[in-house]
Amino acid sequence: MYKIYINDTPLQLADSKEASQLPVNEENMVARYIGKSKFLFNYIDMLEKTHRYQSITLHHENVEQLWEDFQSLYKRIEAAGGVVFNESEEMLVIFRRESWDLPKGKIDPGESREEAAVREVQEETGIQQIELGDFLHTTYHTYKNGKGKRVLKVTYWFKMKTSDAKLVPQAEEDIEKAEWQSLDHFMAHSKPVYNNIMDVLKKL
Repeated sequence: MYKIYINDTPLQLADSKEASQLPVNEENMVARYIGKSKFLFNYIDMLEKTHRYQSITLHHENVEQLWEDFQSLYKRIEAAGGVVFNESEEMLVIFRRESWDLPKGKIDPGESREEAAVREVQEETGIQQIELGDFLHTTYHTYKNGKGKRVLKVTYWFKMKTSDAKLVPQAEEDIEKAEWQSLDHFMAHSKPVYNNIMDVLKKL
């Protein structure tokens, strides 16, 4: 199953067997994909314009074909980021554009996912000594760029450790704050935060 956040609401792409086990109600729509990519725009538009549903699930016998059809409607951009812990087991979080977030950014040409994740954490938060840990999760979300073109952002997340303490938020990237918080405190008290970020943290 693929979970893509559109306007912070999940569009799930599933095979028909998976979908048959999901709850169907007024807040969670489940519908069969008929094999025509233009059909997907009905659901994309719905999610872009309203928060009526908690989730929408589209299913097909071949979920990989459904995934390919969905991607064909978007410009795909790949990014990488990190969930960084200090020696006190506190987590590094940032605040930008009116939401709590984790440091991440686009993968440069010729750069591996791991290299990009470390570089982006360094640039956005000012810490330099980073020990790269395990891969955590891949997230998908969409937005429209300055020209109104739909973009699918695929972000690869890694766990990291650091002995650095001083944080310098990157103002050029609209980062207002960078700070250390316990995971429990962040999950309970730091709002707003995007749902795809919460999905990453649930993998810890």
